[in-house]
Amino acid sequence: MKIIAVKLSKQGEKSVKNRHPWIFSDSVIKLPNNAECGDVAVIFSFKTNKPIGVGLYDANSPIAIKMLHFGGGIKIDKEFFRQKIETAYSLRLPLLKTQTNAYRLIFGENDGFPGFIADVYDTVLVVKLYSKIWFPYLSELVQALMTVSHCKVAVLRLSRKLLKSQSIYKDGQLLFGKLFDETVVFTEHGVRFSANVIKGHKTGYFLDHRHNRKKVGTLSKNKTVLDVFSYAGGFSVHALVGGAKEVTGIDISKQALELALANGKHNDFSGTHNVIAGDAFVLLKNLINQQKKYDLVILDPPSFAKNKEAIPIAQKKYAQLTTLGAQLVKPNGILLLASCSSRISEESFFAIHKENLPNGFVLLEKTTHDLDHPVTFKEGAYLKTGYYKFLKS
Repeated sequence: MKIIAVKLSKQGEKSVKNRHPWIFSDSVIKLPNNAECGDVAVIFSFKTNKPIGVGLYDANSPIAIKMLHFGGGIKIDKEFFRQKIETAYSLRLPLLKTQTNAYRLIFGENDGFPGFIADVYDTVLVVKLYSKIWFPYLSELVQALMTVSHCKVAVLRLSRKLLKSQSIYKDGQLLFGKLFDETVVFTEHGVRFSANVIKGHKTGYFLDHRHNRKKVGTLSKNKTVLDVFSYAGGFSVHALVGGAKEVTGIDISKQALELALANGKHNDFSGTHNVIAGDAFVLLKNLINQQKKYDLVILDPPSFAKNKEAIPIAQKKYAQLTTLGAQLVKPNGILLLASCSSRISEESFFAIHKENLPNGFVLLEKTTHDLDHPVTFKEGAYLKTGYYKFLKS
């Protein structure tokens, strides 16, 4: 790929100096006519004409330049990427000492790789791309990732946007090694799960709630648990392994609930694992009408705000869930409320709880991302969770 010289508006230069990973197209005021996706864009200061940062040019996105380096120029080569990958891996080392062999090795912009995700499931590396800028560098990046992680297999997953565009790569394509089973069993704090690395959602599993799932396990001994939007049963299985008497998982997808039951069978427990398929809002109202109560209620919905216009609807849905969930908690029970919507701020999310939780609910703890999901810029933060105890007098 080519090295191209780029100049930005004052606002664009300010973003670079603030170490923000996104430069929008309306901030680019000088760019070669023959610039292509993946070209190395060297940002030159308008005043001094000296380099102030380096990124990759994306011709297919409103974010025209995805930044890789700040504070002058640098050579973008195999050694540059290797050092960044080793730095990212070193941050994850404490996690690998906790009976855990599945983790996010590269968390996009937060690790200096905009639009690039790399997850590890035991000895299988799954790379998910959100931009064509990485195609020219993919081979050497995978090689470096395999060396650092000691994985034996590498799988490529593509975003919906890349799937729709013409590509030299295919979703689920093997990049390295032989995969004998697309369902990979892995361990998370001593609890066993599986991920379909070829057809599963995202890279096959949601790793970001790992620390919250572990916490739920410690809270579940001899308890009844309701896990709403349970998907593959992450919270449910940790609760069962933690000694829950009964766990009920709710999800709109029957296929996801089958996976949740299968994940449970990877482990030993004595409690009962029930699942109910259907719309969560309808099922919660049904459980309230049946006067059901649980020691622990978990509400971890998918992102309700895919874009800016969806924010008011998302806020309304979070308010509804807060009200419904609260009615299902036993006295001295716990309500866990989570959001993965980046467009809903932490301040807004907890304000919704304050407004909609009845008297008696006390905030015990707030949590954010697990350590393999470091946040290095504002928009990189999306996960927030609140634990509330119902102290009914």
